[in-house]
Amino acid sequence: MARDSNDTTPLTARAELIEWFAAGEKPRERFAIGTEHEKIPFYRETRAPVPYDGERGIRALLEGLGRETGWEPILDLGNIIGLSAEEGGAISIEPGGQFELSGAALPDVHATAAELATHLAATKRAADPLGISFLTLGMSPKWRRDETPVMPKSRYRIMAGYMPKVGSLGLDMMLRTATVQVNLDFASEADMVRKMRASLALQPVATALFANSPFTDGRPNGFLSRRSEIWRDTDADRTGMLPFAFEAGFGYEAYVDWLLDMPMYFVKRGDTYHDVSGASFRDLMAGKLAQLPGEYATVSDWANHASTAFPEVRLKRFLEMRGADVGDPGMIAAQAAFWVGLLYDESALDAALDLVKGWSPANREAARATAPRLGLATPVANTTLGAVAAEALAIARAGLRARGRRDAEGRDETIYLQPLEAIVAAGRTRAEDLLADYEGRWGSCVRAAFSECVF
Repeated sequence: MARDSNDTTPLTARAELIEWFAAGEKPRERFAIGTEHEKIPFYRETRAPVPYDGERGIRALLEGLGRETGWEPILDLGNIIGLSAEEGGAISIEPGGQFELSGAALPDVHATAAELATHLAATKRAADPLGISFLTLGMSPKWRRDETPVMPKSRYRIMAGYMPKVGSLGLDMMLRTATVQVNLDFASEADMVRKMRASLALQPVATALFANSPFTDGRPNGFLSRRSEIWRDTDADRTGMLPFAFEAGFGYEAYVDWLLDMPMYFVKRGDTYHDVSGASFRDLMAGKLAQLPGEYATVSDWANHASTAFPEVRLKRFLEMRGADVGDPGMIAAQAAFWVGLLYDESALDAALDLVKGWSPANREAARATAPRLGLATPVANTTLGAVAAEALAIARAGLRARGRRDAEGRDETIYLQPLEAIVAAGRTRAEDLLADYEGRWGSCVRAAFSECVF
């Protein structure tokens, strides 16, 4: 999240929490696509991580990119921690220095790909004089957690103190992983429910298709998507496949109740983040929060709390697809195309729901648990994720054709599915190709990743 909310409108009733989500509904003609992607910076000369301070650090990179783009700085206690654009895009830094573009809401995948190209070109102009490049991998392949710099963001200090209390890998998630997310709109509560169910069930398919984090601490880690596996031991209260989303009657209200039962991290007042980790939002609503007695919940508190939930698909005022490792620019655009094709055409959405309608809660959980290790070979409901991926891609292709959004050369959005179709045809993920390189021409050394797996 690039910038935490500062809306001080008071919240006095549970119904207002529900309405906050309902306010995200849009007419179909206004549906947009938002893409967020993280990339791990390193110094080209030494293949070392990039600290915040120093003449060639993350602060200098943000300042240089601000000069390139004209975007306004986002500050936290005097430190520049991001950049914000009037048209809606933003740059932020993740806890370990991962550089994130939170893209603007755009009308089609063509615009998403163009935005990405513009961002990468501007970032390269700012980073090259500093000797910085960025990995296209879903996890830093070489540095230990204790070798990874920590960025000076107040909310991250609070999260870093709480994470080890609720899981063994939360700090690895914060400091060493990189993802790409696609954010999509919904027209109504019923539309949200349909999209939530289809995308949750198919999220392990995305984990398999985009698996791209097979190295940790300089060696193979036993997974194709170690990033995805790390989330399984981060914080069970705020992660996972949301089994209640498939129960009868699911909607905004059920999601609100889940969030109300999810422990808080912080309450922001002005520029100060108050550590209330483990506390109840219900107590804040009632003015009975032990750490801040007499303080009552505001809209910003609710928006910020919603942003600290990390399920495989997250509901805010849009839906976030969260199951994929970051990859190269073609794979980033491919993820947008995959989900837009599946969810933005009604016939495609019907077909996607039909594809997974026979899956039990146990099937979905087993696929989620196994996909990080086995990828496309993961068994699910008498088939494999590879076979499901082939069908899902065919549905997505049909959905994109039906949308008929064409670029200046007359091509529709199906062109962005080509990397995924190649993966399914070969039956091999990018991670498996990297492992073959490691065992072969890389000579059992990840050094080559810093020249071959870069933006």
